[in-house]
Amino acid sequence: MAMNYAVSHAGLRSEACDAPAEFSRSPVPLSFVNAGDVVHIKTIRGKDETRRFLANMGFVDDAEVSVISEQSGNVIVSVKGTRIAISKTLASRVLTV
Repeated sequence: MAMNYAVSHAGLRSEACDAPAEFSRSPVPLSFVNAGDVVHIKTIRGKDETRRFLANMGFVDDAEVSVISEQSGNVIVSVKGTRIAISKTLASRVLTV
């Protein structure tokens, strides 16, 4: 388990925290993740229809997603062993850690 430290206003380390690293990071939209990074899905924002559409492609909570590249306004990812291209707008609905 990673040891994380709280940082005070002055930038000094204060007390240790035993929380796993994935709980100490704020969720980031998939559209902001760099090519080559591997992340896990925290949640999907949007209407039920949008969430179902993404779930049918494998975008479910805790799924591992590898960002392959970004091309022509699309994000190309690998999820559950399948490469998928989704729009940046749709990718912005997928929050990751």
